[in-house]
Amino acid sequence: MTRKRDFLKDTIAAIVNWFYKPFKRFIPPETFRYAATGGANLFLDIFLYFLVYNFVLHQQDLNLYIVVISPYIAAFLIVFPITFVTGFVLAKYITFTGSPLRGRVQLVRYGVSVGGSLLLNYLLLKLFVEVFFFWPTISKMFTTVFVVTYSYLIQRYFTFKTGEIKQRTR
Repeated sequence: MTRKRDFLKDTIAAIVNWFYKPFKRFIPPETFRYAATGGANLFLDIFLYFLVYNFVLHQQDLNLYIVVISPYIAAFLIVFPITFVTGFVLAKYITFTGSPLRGRVQLVRYGVSVGGSLLLNYLLLKLFVEVFFFWPTISKMFTTVFVVTYSYLIQRYFTFKTGEIKQRTR
């Protein structure tokens, strides 16, 4: 199992590093790896969501007999655990490889950071749409910029703790 995991990890890292070459002068490697693996996980999320929503749920409500869940929320709930795991694995083994923290500590912290991202997404969408009266699509774009920035910083300085926050000296 370890050999397969190492082979997969090394292969993905080699692919990401190959694409990094043209950006070397502009972006630190950790930031590029975060963008590449996060983008890949986002693509996987959208692809799986599409499949589940259209071909598993057939755009129909999910009746659990205790509660009925709309198809778009049910698809999200089905796909979320998958992309949560793939996001964590990519962040741990490809992006933030220099973390001194134990895996289970990273996993709990990753859960906290993802929960924060979900909450921030919700609050910012509500703010932009209902308070500032921006169109929902424009609101989602602004929200995404804030959430991606938050997510990178929280993962780098908290979840995987690979960066140091510079302290001002007086």
